[in-house]
This record gives sequence, C-alpha cells and structure tokens, in this order.
Amino acid sequence: MVNPCKIVEEHKTYDIGTFDGKEVTYDFEKILIYLDVKGKMLFGNGFKIYEEDHPIILKLCHYFIKDKANCEKNKIDPDKGILLSGPVGCGKTSLMILLKNIVPLQKPYILIPSRNIVFGFNHIGYKTIEDYGCRQFFCFDDLGVEPIGRHYGKDCNVMGEILLSRHELFINHHIKTHGTTNLNAEELEDLYGNRVRSRMRELFNLIAFDQDTNDKRK
Repeated sequence: MVNPCKIVEEHKTYDIGTFDGKEVTYDFEKILIYLDVKGKMLFGNGFKIYEEDHPIILKLCHYFIKDKANCEKNKIDPDKGILLSGPVGCGKTSLMILLKNIVPLQKPYILIPSRNIVFGFNHIGYKTIEDYGCRQFFCFDDLGVEPIGRHYGKDCNVMGEILLSRHELFINHHIKTHGTTNLNAEELEDLYGNRVRSRMRELFNLIAFDQDTNDKRK
C-alpha cells in the first residue's frame, strides 16, 4: 500500500507523518518543512513560510488531510471547498498552489485566475461558462476583481454564472470548487448578488487572513 506520508521531490523523500498501514498521523512541523522546500521549488528561493501564517496554514492542513476532529473544532466541512480570503499580497494564491501537494493521492484541482476566464468568455462566449460546468476540481483565483464579461455587445457576470453551475455540481455530484478573494462577504454579495452569495455559503468554507496581514511581496 502506498504510504501517503512519504513525498518524493527531486529524488529526496520527505516524511510528513507516520503510516501504520491503516491510519495516517500527520506531523505539522514536518509538513511545514516540506512546504518550505516545495515552496522554494515552485516560487524561488525567496519563498518563506511566515510564523504569523501558521494558524491559517494549520487550518488548511486540517482540511486537506481531512482531520475530522480539528475540522469540526474549526467549523470546517471537509466535503465543501475552500474560499481563502485576505488582503492583497498575503499569500493566498501561493498557499492554494502549495497545499494540495501534501495530499498527492487526492484528486488535484486546477488553479486559474478569474480574470482569464472572463477574457476567454469575451473571446468565445458562453461555451466558456459551459466548460467550467464539468467534473474537474478548480480553484478560481482572485474572485471578485475580474471585469464583467462582454460578448457581442452583451454583458455577463461570468464568474457569478460559473459559481451557480459549480454549486449544482457540488449538490448533485459532490464536485469541489475552491477560490481565493480579496473581498469580504458584503463586497462579494454586491458584486454577484444575493443568490450567488447564498450558493457560495453552501459551496465554500471561509478561511480568512487578518485584514492587517502584511503584503509579502514587498
């Protein structure tokens, strides 16, 4: 049986916990070591795991490894997706790219900027919305800052329509959707409307950075 706690990167093995053949016991300190290594591989040597972010990372780890006790403690539903919110530059996108690597045996998701989806809509129209109504897992990056779509003179709230489709997939087929956003709940509702905001509550667990979190790009 494959040991889910052993991850091989560039011919080196990282143990992020222990596996007795039946149960997995993860070690957060070992996960942090692996994430630091993998982060430098993905984003360059300037990548750093900040101690101030450990509580957020721990919650995300509990979600991804499906630690039911700690998910329940933090009011996280492991069957729903994640909406990771926080100010610009706090590291949301990097974490969503990074964290899926600690569970290589789980179905991966594709991260795509929301604005790119709208640009696709502007070019080819409503087929773009249909394309995201599939059973692939996605993480929509920077939800809420994308422009309104326009195709042949008709405006469309592209991501709002896609979120409605993804909600149907979640309800009927348990297909997960993740996202990142700089906006708060009220701003999202203003942008997408009450109906979509209601579906987002069912679709996502909200995990949020503090609004005063430092911009790590500086």
